[in-house]
Parts: sequence; C-alpha cells; structure tokens
Amino acid sequence: MFDLTSQSIAFLNYCKNRKVLNNKTVKAYSIDLKQFIAYSHDSFNRESICSYISLLHNTFKPKTARRKIATLKAFTHYLMIEDIIETNPFDKIETSFREPVLLPKTIPLDTIKAILSTMYSELSTAKSSYSIKSATRNVAILELLFATGARVSEICSLTPDAVSTTDYTIKIYGKGSKERIIQIENDDVKKAIDNYQSLFNKEIHTCGYFFVNKLHHRLTEQSVREMINKYSKLVGSNIHITPHMFRHSFATLLLEEDVDIRYIQKLLGHSSITTTQIYTHVSMSKQKEILAAKHPRNKISI
Repeated sequence: MFDLTSQSIAFLNYCKNRKVLNNKTVKAYSIDLKQFIAYSHDSFNRESICSYISLLHNTFKPKTARRKIATLKAFTHYLMIEDIIETNPFDKIETSFREPVLLPKTIPLDTIKAILSTMYSELSTAKSSYSIKSATRNVAILELLFATGARVSEICSLTPDAVSTTDYTIKIYGKGSKERIIQIENDDVKKAIDNYQSLFNKEIHTCGYFFVNKLHHRLTEQSVREMINKYSKLVGSNIHITPHMFRHSFATLLLEEDVDIRYIQKLLGHSSITTTQIYTHVSMSKQKEILAAKHPRNKISI
C-alpha cells in the first residue's frame, strides 16, 4: 500500500513544476488533500472516498464540496498516469449533485456613479502629495475594474507591460493562465490610467506590478476590498459591495445593452458559455422592456 501523504506531496510538486498551476490552486489542492488524508487515515479506496463525499455534502456548501471532490479526482488522475494505482476508485461513484442557482449580485448603475463621483471629488480636493497619489490610484483601480470586468486578483496582478497607454489595451492573465486583451475606449478611464502612471511611474518599475501600495509593494486584493468598502459607506449604500460585483455589473449591463453573450464570454475570460449564461437570469429590467415593447399581444386591439 502506497503512502498517501508522500504521494500527495509528489502530486503537489507535479502540479507546481510540471503543470505550472498558480500558487492559489496548488494551495487549495494542498488543503483539500490534507483534509482527506486526516479523515481517511491514509486509506485511498472506493469506500473511503464515498464516505468522504458524504461528509462533504453534509458539511460544506455545494460549490466548496464540488471543488474538494475535483481535487481528489485530479489526484486520482495523477496516480493513474504515473502507474501508482491500477484501478480508478472513482469508477461507479456518483459525484454529481444539484446545486442551487445563485444569481450574481450586481450594483445599481446610480450607485456606481455615486461611488465614482465621490472618488473624483476626493481627488479634486486632495491637498497633500500622499492624498493626491492615493486618490489617483483609487480612481484608476475602480475605473479599470468597471471598464474591464476583470477579477480583482487580475487587476492587482497586472504588470507594467500589461498596460499599454499607446493603444490603451489591458493584457489580463486569467484562470488557467489564459490571456485576454481588453481595449479601453472611455476617455475618463484613459485619463485615470495616464494620471496614475504619471504619478507612480518610478514605483511601478521598482515594484514590478502596475498597482503599488504605500510600501512600494504589489497592491493586495484586500486593500482594494477595503477601499471599495470605504467609498460604499461614504455614498450611503445599503448593500455590501465587493470588487467582484463590479465584474457582475459589467457583464449584466452589457447584456442589457443587447451585447451578444459570446462577446461578453470573451471579455470575462470564461472558457464555457454556460458560465456566462447565468447573467441572462439577472437582466430582469431588460426582460420587462422586451415584453412591454415586443410582445405580439400588444398588436392585438379589442
């Protein structure tokens, strides 16, 4: 019987060095495998896996349970291709289950406008060098979040050469190291990027990332969350706004402007149209508009 802990370490090294998965994925795999090993007491067979899957369903939310099962499947695939095990213990194990459809939370357009207006107002009244630079950076971050629909991790991971102020394109590296390029077509967003780059040019090239904190290090995702939370409170928003909600709003508002869903899929970096289609459930205002204007019953006069 092989040693499960040793094989899990070998699998993680394989993911990091040969498959070149990002650190977050490898860390998630590590956590999931440690949980399974602790539960199964180094047993890796059909019975231990079935029992663990039942525990996952009873303990975690569906999305988390599905991820942990996917980790075990990836680990099993590694053991099979390396000829460490001869049979797949997942054979004839039912792992699919119905998940509740959670609609993406969006931000009302007037709230986005209020937040942007507050940020620009703060910038216009800033006095000290520090407050001017801080406000300039905040404006650039939020403008880019909304302009590109990018994930906050993608924005914080931008490098200097990923942001072009020649043709105003943003090169984004998404999940699975997939690259996509988003054009910036709004003059206010272009100006926000120019102003930020002008003020932070030295720090950007020293740090190696486009968005830099006060210590001249890469700006963290948590810093962006705190910044958005600050401005949400300033405008008196009664909803908890997260960076990802700007991504949801970007997609939903484009859909309501009759943009083809396959263009939105490409802009968001989704590998499957199925992932993007969740936004079709959100556009209730557009649905109401269509029924009011286009329903054939409106042509019938009695």
